[in-house]
Amino acid sequence: MIEAKHIDKLFGEKQVLKDVSFQFQKGKTNLIIGQSGSGKTVLMKCLVGLHEVDKGEILYDGRDFCKMNFQQRREIRKEIGMLFQMGALYDMMNVEENIMFPLNMFTNKSLEEKKERVNFVLKRVNLVNANKLMTSELSGGMIKRVAIARAISMNPEYLFCDEPNSGLDPQTAGVIDHLIKEITEEYQITTIMNTHDMNSVLSIGDNVAFIYKGELWWRGDKDTILHTENKELNEFVFGTELTSRLKK
Repeated sequence: MIEAKHIDKLFGEKQVLKDVSFQFQKGKTNLIIGQSGSGKTVLMKCLVGLHEVDKGEILYDGRDFCKMNFQQRREIRKEIGMLFQMGALYDMMNVEENIMFPLNMFTNKSLEEKKERVNFVLKRVNLVNANKLMTSELSGGMIKRVAIARAISMNPEYLFCDEPNSGLDPQTAGVIDHLIKEITEEYQITTIMNTHDMNSVLSIGDNVAFIYKGELWWRGDKDTILHTENKELNEFVFGTELTSRLKK
């Protein structure tokens, strides 16, 4: 579990996050949603240490990330998997080399052990025998699946996903959503996803935080989000074609 407690973040005189507190639960898909500029991306960056908070605590299973030095944070980062918005694969590396990158950086495993792990995670994302393919040979959905394989190569306790469905067609996006949810539940990972895709929210949103103008404006799940009386959340949710149809 990751806990954000009373988080404030300022850029100069502009306060972007205001007293945000939320529990991101283990074994659940925890979604951060909100309009562009609401502060949801800043919150995720604070959680992983890309931004330092101005006030508050970030606890990784009780360990205060904000008070850690560089080496202590490095140890925490060994427990973190990252799934970036566009996959962020290295073009000059093949699939196997991309997945092996964090294993080379953070472990002392033998080459044989690393290849065994690569094959295991490729099988888990349904890309058996894709080891030697280059990024240019992959479809958008395959890129995301390779990125997921890389993100779980270290067997993480925590998985951060930044707009994982960006650029994908609805059918492929659904496949990626359910793959993330399956892996989260199977390995009991604390998964945090930053998204504006209401299909994702309504499909896999176990624990949802709605950020509005830098504040935690609503919390709930996919079963309650369509029935809330929160005005700002309704404006966000029912501004999409999908949820408008569901409302009818």
